[in-house]
Amino acid sequence: MRIAVNTRLLLPNKLEGIGWFTHETFSRIVKAHPEHHFLFLFDRAFDPEFIYADNVEGVVLYPPTRHPLLYRLWFDRLLPGRLRRLKADAFITPDGYLALHSNVPTLAVMHDLNFEHYPEDLPRAYSAFYRSYFPRFARHATRLATVSEFSRHDIATRYGVPEGRIDVVYNGVGDAFAPLDE
Repeated sequence: MRIAVNTRLLLPNKLEGIGWFTHETFSRIVKAHPEHHFLFLFDRAFDPEFIYADNVEGVVLYPPTRHPLLYRLWFDRLLPGRLRRLKADAFITPDGYLALHSNVPTLAVMHDLNFEHYPEDLPRAYSAFYRSYFPRFARHATRLATVSEFSRHDIATRYGVPEGRIDVVYNGVGDAFAPLDE
């Protein structure tokens, strides 16, 4: 199977929440599944440290996307064609963004809906984009994953997605963490 993965947030020395989630999960998944070919989709030149195994291929799809207008260009216009050309059998997106104009089966991870509950905490353009697009992303995804039962219920209730289409995948702990000696 050819599995495309949105790895835009795998940035060397700049990993944050979703980037860490992507790193920790996919560094393990690709090694556990050598029978599959993973297409890691980056929006800029990538660091080879993120090509975790021989079954991973890094693909760059410009431009870098860090603004709602560029999200729309990348996900709505550029990504569907690239998924077709790559002959992707599935698309996994750890940050919830997906290609609404693609028929490739998609697993979207939506960590929470903080932008729905506290829209004033984000710049207006981002808040408006998230509140407009994430309901569509949730309904378009073949399956959804989230990090807690609370978020599962929140997504199902707010976006009208059956809870049976939403899996809970709890956050893990990276290798950098260890119990303290008492």
